Amino acid sequence: MTNKKQSILESALLLFSEKGYDAVSTSAISRHAEVSEGLIFRHFKDKKGLLSKLLEMWIEKFEDHLSTIDSIEKADQRIQAVMELPFRLDEADYPYWKLVYSLKWQNNTVIDEYILTLKEVLEKSLMDLKYPDPLIEAELIISYFNGFITTAVLKNDNNLSSRLLETLQKKYI
Repeated sequence: MTNKKQSILESALLLFSEKGYDAVSTSAISRHAEVSEGLIFRHFKDKKGLLSKLLEMWIEKFEDHLSTIDSIEKADQRIQAVMELPFRLDEADYPYWKLVYSLKWQNNTVIDEYILTLKEVLEKSLMDLKYPDPLIEAELIISYFNGFITTAVLKNDNNLSSRLLETLQKKYI
């Protein structure tokens, strides 16, 4: 990938995650990236193509996390890995998470299928551990997960994050 293409992606990610996809124009991205607006269109066709590339990059990151979690043999350790994920994200990836959650909050379903996959891993793990209602327990953990992503990414308060994780782990681990 060229430096200019990388700069466009980084600028778009930063601006989309801070201001929202709809509020950012390709001209604002080009100014921030210090490239011509035409270069954005040459590399990504349009703003939607740029967003698609950023989402593709997030999906790769998410699938790496999911693969790691899914490869854990013990059910209780898989559940723990899901609960810890929001607190173990690389801070450099926060803008990706801010972007996909801002799209989710705007009723865009991009993230839903990936969260559903994570929920299925939880359901299986909870069934393995003989929880009486693994479906609702998985839904509860996903609700925590969504809230923890918000806490970790937006507040970035390590003390709060640690205490929240510790409390949740006491319930399930």
